[in-house]
Amino acid sequence: MSQGFAGRRVLIVEDESLVAMLLETILEDMDCVPVGPASTVDEGLRMAQDEEPIDAALLDVNVAGKQVFPVAQALKDRGVPFVFSTGYGEGGLPDEWRGQPTLQKPFTEAAVRDALIKAMGLADV
Repeated sequence: MSQGFAGRRVLIVEDESLVAMLLETILEDMDCVPVGPASTVDEGLRMAQDEEPIDAALLDVNVAGKQVFPVAQALKDRGVPFVFSTGYGEGGLPDEWRGQPTLQKPFTEAAVRDALIKAMGLADV
């Protein structure tokens, strides 16, 4: 679909399998390589701290009853851009995480694409 995304590896942390599958499909349509999905915070943290290259991540804020912020912090420490996804929008984030690109659920393919462009600092591809 677009050169700016071709081959980019995007980690998915999402506990709802249908949403995770939708994200995988959207990323594949954008020529990205989905990584995961991780369905728990612990699994997401392992993947975020792994040596495996990750270009960006899509993080569900509430993963199986736990907040995803330890994964966000690990990615931030690595310099990996990420997008939060939540049913509450940016207003549902704690103050220290506001201003991060955030997807409001339910989201569209265009919203995912736009949020990743913003997070990754890409020109509109």
